[in-house]
Amino acid sequence: MRTYRKSIKIEALTSIFLLIATISALFVYNTSLKDMYDYILNDIYIVNEFSIHMFINEFLMSIFFLVAGLEIKAEILHGNLSSFKKASFPVFASIGGVIVPALIFIFINRNSPFLSGFCIPISTDIAFAVGIFILFSNKFNPALKVFLLSLAVVDDLISIAFIAILYSLDINFTYLVISFAILITLIIANKLFKVESIIYYLISGLCLWYFVHLSGVHSTISGIILAIAIPSKSYTCRKSTLDRLQCLLVPINSLFIIPLFAFANTGIELTYNIDISSAKPLYIGIILGLSVGKPLGIMLFCYLGNLLKFTEKPKNISWLAIFFVSLIAGIGFTMSIFVSELAFVHNLTLINIAKMAILISASISIAASFITISIYIYVCKLKNKTTNLTSKYLIS
Repeated sequence: MRTYRKSIKIEALTSIFLLIATISALFVYNTSLKDMYDYILNDIYIVNEFSIHMFINEFLMSIFFLVAGLEIKAEILHGNLSSFKKASFPVFASIGGVIVPALIFIFINRNSPFLSGFCIPISTDIAFAVGIFILFSNKFNPALKVFLLSLAVVDDLISIAFIAILYSLDINFTYLVISFAILITLIIANKLFKVESIIYYLISGLCLWYFVHLSGVHSTISGIILAIAIPSKSYTCRKSTLDRLQCLLVPINSLFIIPLFAFANTGIELTYNIDISSAKPLYIGIILGLSVGKPLGIMLFCYLGNLLKFTEKPKNISWLAIFFVSLIAGIGFTMSIFVSELAFVHNLTLINIAKMAILISASISIAASFITISIYIYVCKLKNKTTNLTSKYLIS
């Protein structure tokens, strides 16, 4: 994918940093450092009501969403989502990977008070997914990387839409109109006056974030809104503003914001006996939704879409290869944790239970991916030895 040619190695580093940040947070929260962890994140305020934890989740995650928006926009305009033929197969896969986990969660929680968390198991963590993929990249057909990343981009777009619709409360239409006016101003500056200054768009984006926050719509959505107005074409001979902004923000987002978010949000007290039985449907719904529903939904919709001629499976990718990718796509982390914070914002116990379920389901998906792919590669190597066959890619 065009937007990932330079950042694919950064994504691999992000998965390592994510793992380190998560383990560090779990360690700190289960030692005598817990009180200091809570004090720094929740009792130190940067400005007004914004604690460090809130600053990370509200402001820095807006930059995360801006990067996601830029990637989605680039793929829609120039990449693997730029035509129906290119986009249809990963789009169908992603829709299945959203609907089936959501339905599993809703079915399990149909008589429980936890239905607001049905968006938790619908997301794929692109950093972890790419990290696992890279470990086997010399065995995978490169076309699978395009499929995985396209699927994850569409997945993010759907998750963002749900966040904007479901987790925005007490809308203040005055501030919403001001936010809309800022967006129109940015679009005019782009299309009419051909403004390409990164500083202009970032300062305007800061104002946009402030008024979106005041409007009651979740402030992180301002990142996606800002991405709409960023010029994707260069009016001079230089790179476009979109490309330059990606070069600037992708490393910051991948190597700083995402690991910091993980550290600030995965402090879970493992030694404390949380009464999981009171939230058993929530716990089971997340684990089954991510580790079972995600692969099942991707495979089911890919197969049905291909069978009914709504889309067509790429000829250089086998069904077995798609199954391997579907297992990797079951690793939900960053977006799932983020949604759990939104879904149960006033209930710390439920947030912790949801995070524990997310960590367990991610571990299950990672283990299933490693074991299944390793066994298949081992069998293929044995077969190649006995038949003297050679293949550059064992999984194609």
